[in-house]
Amino acid sequence: MTFEEIKGIIKDKTVGIAGAGGLGSNCAVALARVGVGRLIIADFDVVSENNLNRQYYFFDQIGEKKTFAIKSNILRINPTIEVVTHDKMLTPENISKIFMDCDVIVEAFDHADQKGMLIETVLSQMPEMYVVVGLGMAGWGMNDSIHCRQIGKMFICGDEVSEISPELPPIAPRVGIVSNMQANVVLEILLDKK
Repeated sequence: MTFEEIKGIIKDKTVGIAGAGGLGSNCAVALARVGVGRLIIADFDVVSENNLNRQYYFFDQIGEKKTFAIKSNILRINPTIEVVTHDKMLTPENISKIFMDCDVIVEAFDHADQKGMLIETVLSQMPEMYVVVGLGMAGWGMNDSIHCRQIGKMFICGDEVSEISPELPPIAPRVGIVSNMQANVVLEILLDKK
């Protein structure tokens, strides 16, 4: 399949991204670069200086809402994409409404409780939806431990073990690998290869 054929298929697809931090911002950029037609991104946080080690933001965007900043960055990369943002915290009450028109949802939260909430909500309220989860990307090295595993319509990308801590921080290389792995899985789903 040529790149033009790929773009022809995915230009009519919609991907939801729950969280615009390290995983979400980098995954969104990868999907924008390949030509996904529409991204729906939800986050309630602002860009901070300590985000710049792994998130797709710039120094002059510190203090901006992440949804505003990522939309601006994506449109600089691909002005033909439609970027819909929701500057709000996701809850079981609003997830299905925000992401109901998506072909697939990317889970890109920092905290285990938020990850669990999104997964449980999608599986119970949107059982036909594909969800691509990031789990285990803290630290550095350990390339061979990163993988993708499928459970029904859920795909887990990461090492599924390394938890973020002061001694094992999330930094660009492993976060970038996992976020791009998530984008690659999304592309496989959209092209009906999974």
